Amino acid sequence: MSEASSQSPSYNVPDKPALEGLEAKWQPRWEADAVYRFDRTRPRDEVYAIDTPPPTVSGSLHVGHVFSYTHTDVIARYKRMRGFSVCYPMGWDDNGLPTERRVQNYYGVRCEPSLPYDPTFEPPATPGKQPISVSRPNFIELCTRLTEQDEQAFERLWKYLGLSIDWSMTYATIGRRAQKISQLAFLRLLQKGQAYQLEAPTLWDVDFRTAVAQAELEDREMPGAYHKIRFARADGGGFVEIDTTRPELIPACVALVAHPDDARYQPLFGTEVVTPLFGVKVPIRAHHLADPDKGTGIAMICTFGDLTDVIWWRELGLPVRSIIEANGTLRPITFGSDGWPSVDPARADAAYAPLVGRGASQARTRLVEQLKESGDLIGDPRPITHAVKFFEKGDRPLEIVTSRQWFVRTMNHRESLIARGRALEWHPPYMRARFENWVEGLNGDWCVSRQRFFGVPFPVWYPLDQDGAVRYDQPLLPTEAQLPMDPSTDVPAGYEASQRGVPGGFIGDPDVMDTWATSSLTPQIVGQWGDDDDFFGRVFPLDLRPQAHDIIRTWLFSTVLRAHLEHDALPWKHAAISGWVLDPDRKKMSKSKGNVVTPMGLLEEHGSDAVRYWAASGRPGADTAFDTGQMRVGRRLAIKLLNAAKFALARTEPIGAITAPVDRGLVTRLASLVTDATSKLEDYNYTRALERTEQFFWDFCDNYLELVKARRYGDLGLEGAGSANAAMVVTLRTLLRLFAPFLPYVTEEVWSWWQEGSVHRATWPTADEVLASVGGAEDAAGAEALTMASWALGEIRRTKSEAKKPLRTPVVDFHVTASAADLVAFEAARADVAASGFVQQVRTSAGESRAATVELGELEKAPEVGA
Repeated sequence: MSEASSQSPSYNVPDKPALEGLEAKWQPRWEADAVYRFDRTRPRDEVYAIDTPPPTVSGSLHVGHVFSYTHTDVIARYKRMRGFSVCYPMGWDDNGLPTERRVQNYYGVRCEPSLPYDPTFEPPATPGKQPISVSRPNFIELCTRLTEQDEQAFERLWKYLGLSIDWSMTYATIGRRAQKISQLAFLRLLQKGQAYQLEAPTLWDVDFRTAVAQAELEDREMPGAYHKIRFARADGGGFVEIDTTRPELIPACVALVAHPDDARYQPLFGTEVVTPLFGVKVPIRAHHLADPDKGTGIAMICTFGDLTDVIWWRELGLPVRSIIEANGTLRPITFGSDGWPSVDPARADAAYAPLVGRGASQARTRLVEQLKESGDLIGDPRPITHAVKFFEKGDRPLEIVTSRQWFVRTMNHRESLIARGRALEWHPPYMRARFENWVEGLNGDWCVSRQRFFGVPFPVWYPLDQDGAVRYDQPLLPTEAQLPMDPSTDVPAGYEASQRGVPGGFIGDPDVMDTWATSSLTPQIVGQWGDDDDFFGRVFPLDLRPQAHDIIRTWLFSTVLRAHLEHDALPWKHAAISGWVLDPDRKKMSKSKGNVVTPMGLLEEHGSDAVRYWAASGRPGADTAFDTGQMRVGRRLAIKLLNAAKFALARTEPIGAITAPVDRGLVTRLASLVTDATSKLEDYNYTRALERTEQFFWDFCDNYLELVKARRYGDLGLEGAGSANAAMVVTLRTLLRLFAPFLPYVTEEVWSWWQEGSVHRATWPTADEVLASVGGAEDAAGAEALTMASWALGEIRRTKSEAKKPLRTPVVDFHVTASAADLVAFEAARADVAASGFVQQVRTSAGESRAATVELGELEKAPEVGA
């Protein structure tokens, strides 16, 4: 506007604005108005697609989820305001071991696949002490029932938090679409020779009774003991002593091994020793992985004690003598039978009999007693603490069991995967090293099969020959049109249901896919791959994968692998990595550690915007302490935004051109803020964007609004008031949009007082738009005037505060000393400083450094009532 106007816009500013109730007010409106609905008609270059992490549906969300999902939502809201149609779905990761464990505990049941389906089964109202055995179909029904309840609770919390999800795009990793895509991708891998089945040593959890992949391991420090045990040389030339922490595996010993350069054992390579108690002749071999400095320098190779045993067994071509069963106990064997040689079978059987059916720990105790009696244990066991491998969700150490499993080839793709990782944009960039370290450290192909129940079944049957033997080498596969399918209930072409499990008939593959084997396909699931080619082309490759740093080795790696194998492409362009939320002891918050904080109470106490403020204050990739104090800061910010907006909009007449130097300086600074915040958000540095916006806002409230308060009320004339009011409106309109991705509720509330539509559908501000209000160019002199005015007002307020005087106390004399340039800037703001500081006289002097003296007067007492 070129001149002041007395016409007042029609604003609807409440008398007492408040944060309470904003979630209940705005969330239903956003949903009813489809504010966050994805427009699938837009071309790919106008789409921003997010591979949202599907949270594990196994109980309740915790504050760590709120932390990381807020980061994603900030980016989604920003991209939407930048004009993109944002594909922002929500998935539920509801298959796998966590869900099964929760169902077992919640209903008091356990799955027994041999039982028939009972369509009338209902779990007891209160679980008993002993779990009830149910069929697999019944168990899956209970899993589905409980996960649906959890999903509803999750959705309520996410909506309250203000996630701008398109809830029409929800999926589940056990849903029909996910099952179809998982099975389709598997069949494609099988056709390309990238998936294969093998009976081989496999990491095994003896409680869950399932195979475990390398990515699901964790080391835990556990007490143990070294046992020095002697092996008699077969040529009668004495003994060879070894150190081991697992003497119970001596029956499974197939060789001793030392480093080829170890002079102590070089004369023994190629000779044999006899295992104590069991009398099995085994060779002494050389291998570079043997550590001359560990124990006695010569080790026992057993099938299988650890992953190094597997390497030695494979590379040295040793036999298999497996004794650990799937339940973790030692299985029955007969020495002297095929594959179990012994120089004294009777003695070996007698020594082994007490071990049968016992777990590893009990068997170790019994065997050590026998070794003491035979004189083959040298000295007492030496206690140690050492790292032992566990399944990340398991309670007992892993064993290595020989079993038939499905694998996806990874080892021969390592160089390609590293190249993919380098083509991906990482935020923060240093997280790429974690990906590369993981790929370089892979020691085997990815085992994707699990011996569980609630998961996506492998779409495979096997024929049975006339003797009832399974022909694994002749798998029967469905057509892609038959997917999704379940081999435990569906029948392959050419067979009838009556032929299931009988000689000459067929059986279905009993396993299900690892949960990461389905979650690794979330970009394809989101894009409806195989069902809707048009939709897939509009979103794939996706733009963003947000996730935590601890699952780079699992979810991110496996997703990159699947896209590489199926599409010869990256699955997304950017990976934004969040850190953990730490408890007061600086430990990661997790349900397994029992130190989590459930978020709904926090959201209700502090408000969703305040909790989001705390979350967005956590820098990308950095671990952040749980801090309710920071939430209180966020709430104070939201309240201040309400009050500042009320002040700015309460008296908007007159409105004119922005002519006052201080006002023009404010707008110039605002344009710089817009440029900086936009740059930071483009770089996924949401924390810095929030910090810069918040700093500007508090300066706007604490300095600018105080400086121009008298002028906007007309004390310095109509033109000055019109300029101040116009500058405030431009600033408020801009700040609301800058804050909107972080504080969606309070910004929507204030926007609704004076603007049409939703702030979350408004256009993101630009520096050009802001500067257009001051003629299209920055006003550097105005910015300097605002700087000097803010400094001067600060000096006046500090003096009054130190004197413990009210802010309305008059200043009899205000003397400013500054450089010539600073004095020019001050003169441009002199009237605002004098009015806002209640200054009666202003003097200036030239000097090298900036300084001020403030002489206070006395505040006139108000006349007494009735005087």
